[in-house]
Amino acid sequence: MVRVPLTPADRERGERLGMLLREARGDRSLVDVAAAAGISAETLRKIETGRIPTPAFFTVAALADALGLSLDTIAATTTLAGVPLPST
Repeated sequence: MVRVPLTPADRERGERLGMLLREARGDRSLVDVAAAAGISAETLRKIETGRIPTPAFFTVAALADALGLSLDTIAATTTLAGVPLPST
């Protein structure tokens, strides 16, 4: 399977997602939040730093639940000026 290269917009969206998750995590440990979401601390670290800019929906949903974020908040944060970025 060949992965389609990420666009600059994909990377930027991932950076915004990471920033939102770091802010929502606050002073909670990365390990605690990752465990609550059912993912590894390394995966959360990579998402927060933008190294995984397009995590699976179920991962994002689990993190949202663990952090008390709504998916609407995440969607609004990861769009430019309210306009969704293209996914392809």
